[in-house]
Amino acid sequence: MDKLHGTGVALVTPFTSDTHAVDYPALRRLLDFVIDGGVEYLVINGTTAESPTISAEEKAEILRVAREHTAGRVPLVYGIGGNDTAATEALLRSTDLTGVSAILSASPYYNKPSQRGIIAHYERLADASPLPIILYNVPGRTASNLTAATTLHLAQHPNIIGIKEASGNLEQCIAIAAAKPADFLLISGDDMMTTSLISFGAVGIISVLANAFPRRFSDMTRAALSGDFPKASQLLFGFTDLNPLMYEESNPVGVKAALAAQGICGGAVRLPLLEASESLLERVKQLV
Repeated sequence: MDKLHGTGVALVTPFTSDTHAVDYPALRRLLDFVIDGGVEYLVINGTTAESPTISAEEKAEILRVAREHTAGRVPLVYGIGGNDTAATEALLRSTDLTGVSAILSASPYYNKPSQRGIIAHYERLADASPLPIILYNVPGRTASNLTAATTLHLAQHPNIIGIKEASGNLEQCIAIAAAKPADFLLISGDDMMTTSLISFGAVGIISVLANAFPRRFSDMTRAALSGDFPKASQLLFGFTDLNPLMYEESNPVGVKAALAAQGICGGAVRLPLLEASESLLERVKQLV
C-alpha cells in the first residue's frame, strides 16, 4: 500500500448555506484544490466529513461524485465505522466500493469497549470487508484507546493494513513503530505530530489542515519523508498558531472557515455543530 504514503486528506463535506444540502459544485472544487495541491490520497466520508449527520443516500452520492471527478488521479479511502458491530459489518458488505483502495474505520465510540471488545469488533469487520482496513484510534472522540498491544495484535490480521493514530501519546506510537510488521502502515492522525511520527517510522498523515493548505502541508510531509527535517520543521512551525483554531469550535468548523476564506467552499456545517463564530472566522482569516 505504498500509494497510501504521504499526505491523505480527511475531506470535509461542503454544504449550502441556506438548506445545508450537500454542495456538489463546491465538492468538485475542493477535490481539484487538494489534488492540485499535491496530496497523495483522499479520505471520503470520514468523521471530518461530518459522516454522523450525512444520510446513506448522500454518502453514496458523495462517493460516486468523488470517484467520477477524481477519475483515478489519486487513490480513495472510504470511511465506514460505528459502535454497532453488526450494522457496520452489514454496511461493509452492502456498500458499492468500486474505485476505493481501503476502508478507514474509527474505533467504536460511546460504548467504551474493553480491549478484547475492540479486538473482536475489528476482527469481525476485517473478516467481512472486501477491502483492507485501516484502524482509526482517536480516544478524544471515542472515549476509549487502542493500546499499542491491541494495535499490534490487530496488525497480524491479513486484512488490517495500518492505523491512523490520533491518541496524542507519543510513547504509544513509538511502541507500535518498534514492534509492528514491516508492511503495517503507521499513519499520523494528528497534524502537528506528523514530523515526529515520521521520524520513527510513520508513512505520512491523514490531515485536517490539508483541506485548506494542501500545498504547504504536503510539502512538509514530503520533506519529512525524505529526511529533510529542518525544512519539515519550519513548514510545521507555520501552522502553530492556526492549528488550535481548527478545533476551538470543533472539527471541521475551523477548517471550513479556512476554506471559506479562500473561496473554495462555504463554512456551513450541520447541527449539532454551528458555523464558525465571527471571532473565530476573523482570526482564521488573518492566518490564511
